[in-house]
Amino acid sequence: MKNISAAIAFFALVLPVHSQTRPAKRPRILGIDHVSFYTTALNGVNQLYSGTLGLASTGPVESGGLVRYIVGKQWIGFSTAPDPNATDRMDHVAFTTNNIVRLREYLIANGVKVAAIDGHSDHTLSFVVVDPEGHRIEFVERRKAEASALPPDSAISRHMIHAGFLVHNRDAEDHFYRDLLGFRLYWHGGMQPGQTDWVAMQVPDGTDWLEYMLNQPEHPDLRVTGVMNHISLGVVDMKKAQAILESHGWKPHGDEKAQMGKDGKWQLNVFDPDLSRIELMEFKPVEKPCCSDFTGPHPSE
Repeated sequence: MKNISAAIAFFALVLPVHSQTRPAKRPRILGIDHVSFYTTALNGVNQLYSGTLGLASTGPVESGGLVRYIVGKQWIGFSTAPDPNATDRMDHVAFTTNNIVRLREYLIANGVKVAAIDGHSDHTLSFVVVDPEGHRIEFVERRKAEASALPPDSAISRHMIHAGFLVHNRDAEDHFYRDLLGFRLYWHGGMQPGQTDWVAMQVPDGTDWLEYMLNQPEHPDLRVTGVMNHISLGVVDMKKAQAILESHGWKPHGDEKAQMGKDGKWQLNVFDPDLSRIELMEFKPVEKPCCSDFTGPHPSE
């Protein structure tokens, strides 16, 4: 009996320690919450987003923010560029999670340096990490649904389906997004056969994706960075989307025109005053994609 009592006492001491050292389980990562950019021309940004794209605007919720443009339950934010001569206008990309505290614990347990949790006026909680290539990534939990009006009929989109940015070391990014965070391959392709220039990594618990933009110069200029560091707004029908743009005074010109993408989806690019690209993209392909098949579900409105 003495030995049994001693064993019980031993396990009573060990089990709590074991439970404290057990690796944290990653909570769900559901999709894109918002993307924030810097600008040197706020009036031009407003003309594009409110005028041409028909998106409603509202006040900022993040420190230093100037304005947000609403895309369904998501938003695109702008703040003043701290360095007008810098060649990167993307501030950060934010993803939603169902448990901000557990996700932070999970990342810390896996050796990732994580900032403290912040609260915001829209009842969200968030924290920021820096990925292996130096991109600022924010994770957001919505504690209370923010009241918002239905998007105007003039809105070009109600769903931001992906964000993309420059990547030089795919292996390092894959270790962070795929191995650690659970993102999964959706599609990959390139300008030339056998070459991979774009890698679409879907969030583990949704259809939004992050796009690696590969094979670019180590020190790109503002134009190249603006093309690569971009967002994509989903549309059901590109012809109808273009008709909305034209009703707002836009006309096809230069690189701003509808075209078939390598992934078999219709696309149309517009650019803000700082050359950051906004890509309109149909939710589903209408042609067979080049390079690889889709391996995940397509987004919808």
